[in-house]
Amino acid sequence: MTEIYLPGSKSVTARALFLAAAASGRSRITRPLSAFDTRAFLGALVVLGYDVAVSEGRWEITGSPAGPPAAGGAVWCHDAATASRFLPGLCAAGRGTYVIDASDQMRARPMAPLIGALRHLGVDVQAAAGDHLPLRIEADGLKGGDVVLDASVSSQFLSALCLLGPLTSEGLRIRVTDLVSAPYIDLTIAMMEAFGVRVDRAGPEVEIRPQVYQATDFAVEPDASTASYFLAAAAVTGRSVTISGLGSKSAQGDLSFGTEVLTAMGCSIELSENSLTLSGPDQLQGGEFNLRDISDTMPTLAAIAPFADAPVTITDIANVRLKECDRLDAMAFNLRSCGIRCETGPDWITVYPGQPHGAEIACYNDHRIAMACSVLGLRIAGGITLDNPLCVAKTCPDFYTLLGDLRSAWEASS
Repeated sequence: MTEIYLPGSKSVTARALFLAAAASGRSRITRPLSAFDTRAFLGALVVLGYDVAVSEGRWEITGSPAGPPAAGGAVWCHDAATASRFLPGLCAAGRGTYVIDASDQMRARPMAPLIGALRHLGVDVQAAAGDHLPLRIEADGLKGGDVVLDASVSSQFLSALCLLGPLTSEGLRIRVTDLVSAPYIDLTIAMMEAFGVRVDRAGPEVEIRPQVYQATDFAVEPDASTASYFLAAAAVTGRSVTISGLGSKSAQGDLSFGTEVLTAMGCSIELSENSLTLSGPDQLQGGEFNLRDISDTMPTLAAIAPFADAPVTITDIANVRLKECDRLDAMAFNLRSCGIRCETGPDWITVYPGQPHGAEIACYNDHRIAMACSVLGLRIAGGITLDNPLCVAKTCPDFYTLLGDLRSAWEASS
């Protein structure tokens, strides 16, 4: 058994940044993820006039319940979807003219459901053709009201509205017609409650009355999505790994990749409040897995699927085609480049057992493709080559060091 300490959760850090910015008083975020995406969000808060102090392992933010302190500003979100989708609501709560833009990759990703909801609530939002970034928001506070939202493409749209709800003058009532990655909404609500507000949720209805977020000292737990690669590494090599700081108390949905998906493939799990230990089997088992709620782990599962004793089919993952790249086609292309048979459909992929060979991996500037295929490379003689290894800096800049140290620890214990 080898213990590993992973960086903080991107999803938790992003929500903590919004909540600290919206709260009354000065919040302290400890152990935040310091990576490309979260630094983009933090930088945007500086542009919007928030008092931000950064030190090793701690970010402090003085919040403003009335919206951004600056009466206008232009923020650049780079490739960060959470920043691009959470900041429009924060700006809408203020008063001024705000421009939100991002990279070409992010400009191509969906924004229409969120933009439509904000417009319905009376926000003046101008957007590029097809309701894409960049956005121009003429803000004058937000009354709130009733809104219908389709979150079938991304749960971030619903999280953004939930986070905004307490900042409205009359509250927000959201009816959700469809939802993907539902555990992220549980995470959003849990963190809102940690900052002192109440959310009423019944089925597809979410109601949030006007409230004031309270400044909080908030510790960020390790990233469950990043943990999936190290759990998969243990699964595919028959080794054991302990993820410290991530356990049964976590609200991150991707934890179930280890506790449910990998256990169904034959791994054994020991779960405590603050840690997870996984041991891989002699032979992984195939099967069919619905990853609608944890679709960020789809590349991870596809990467280890060739080593199962039967085909692995991953279903209900249409939304992964609209991430940093089309992850379904990207994984199929890379697995085929390594000599593995795959079949794909609109929202599914089947990967057949086989022994992959080395190849150059097309990362598509997508951190999850690079990290997942690095796990695949653990079982290939001579390994694989990544065409853009540095894209992992989006969420885990130290990924290769962490994976290399884990592999060295396993070899030393043999």
